Amino acid sequence: MTDCPIETRLTALGLALPPSAPSRALFLPGKITGNLLFLSGQICEWEGVPRYLGPVGPGFDRAQGQEAARMCALNLLYSIRAVAGSLSRVAQVVRVGGFVAAPPGYGEGPFVVDGASQLFIDLWGDAGRHARTAVNVASLPANALVEIEAVVELA
Repeated sequence: MTDCPIETRLTALGLALPPSAPSRALFLPGKITGNLLFLSGQICEWEGVPRYLGPVGPGFDRAQGQEAARMCALNLLYSIRAVAGSLSRVAQVVRVGGFVAAPPGYGEGPFVVDGASQLFIDLWGDAGRHARTAVNVASLPANALVEIEAVVELA
């Protein structure tokens, strides 16, 4: 059992952090400068295995896309804990960037990225609300459906 209130909320939501979030290339999971933690993008994978593949296609289920974005957010939470030492150090989520593998003209990318945004709001309340960009792209690493990056302020 954890004594971190954010991890307790996560458990109450029926979610858990992944056991690991391996890097696919030469970059850090996050870097602290001042009181800001810049988090590298995380794709919708679990322990290095992509779970949701892109791009969006016919019959795409937006709810499944939101689950993919939430998985990215869980990987980001893992990175926060690994770099900052505890999720309790997060004072607020400042910015989120979301990328959805989709064909030209797909207009629901922001609704897919809501899966990550909603998790941050569920965990931190108003401090989880953030500035955000959500864009569609032709492809993502490992043919992932979604990639999410973030900037958080540390207490």
